[in-house]
Amino acid sequence: MKKIIALLITAVLILALASCSAGNTAGQTATNSDEAVTESASTKAPEATKSDDKTTTDNNDKDNSGKALVTYFSATGTTKGVAEQIADVTGADIYEITAAKPYTSEDLDYNDSNSRATKEQNDKAVRPEISGKKINTGDYDTIYIGFPIWWGEEPRIMDTFVESYDFSGKTVIPFCTSGSSPIDTAEDNLKANAGCGEWKDGKRFSAETTSKDIETWIKTL
Repeated sequence: MKKIIALLITAVLILALASCSAGNTAGQTATNSDEAVTESASTKAPEATKSDDKTTTDNNDKDNSGKALVTYFSATGTTKGVAEQIADVTGADIYEITAAKPYTSEDLDYNDSNSRATKEQNDKAVRPEISGKKINTGDYDTIYIGFPIWWGEEPRIMDTFVESYDFSGKTVIPFCTSGSSPIDTAEDNLKANAGCGEWKDGKRFSAETTSKDIETWIKTL
């Protein structure tokens, strides 16, 4: 009888130990699973925050008044370089104003009183023809207008451009490239010829302008 009781006690103890071992294994499995979830979350969360931070930074650098367009005329490529940097910094679309009759180096000889550009700049009524497809300014809230300074003023093709479009309700931001000549006269001429639009103060850039210069200027707007 004692042997039977001893065997029963032994069996009960074995079953109890097996149950405890199974419980500890399940608990350990659950703990490991929670750690995996936590590690995964802690790894991904900084990436999402980093992405959100970048979006905020980019939006602060970009023009936030609505869809923007950078238009420009460039006979030698200097203004084109600045225009492309502005478009890159602001995220704006870009449109090149091209002359139906391209300008040659002889046309731009300011030492020649008979050169094409000299004659055009001496006649405020001249309106050189623009080639290419027209743009729909209605698609944009902000329009940057870029050009070089010729003989102290805007190239006459820029007068053709501003007189060809309606800038009503648009924010217009002129910019120019020159060695030293200011933008003031050209800006006044274009604003008068456009006849509408909210014109901001213009900015002159040199051929050495950097993206950092552009970013600094954009932030002042």
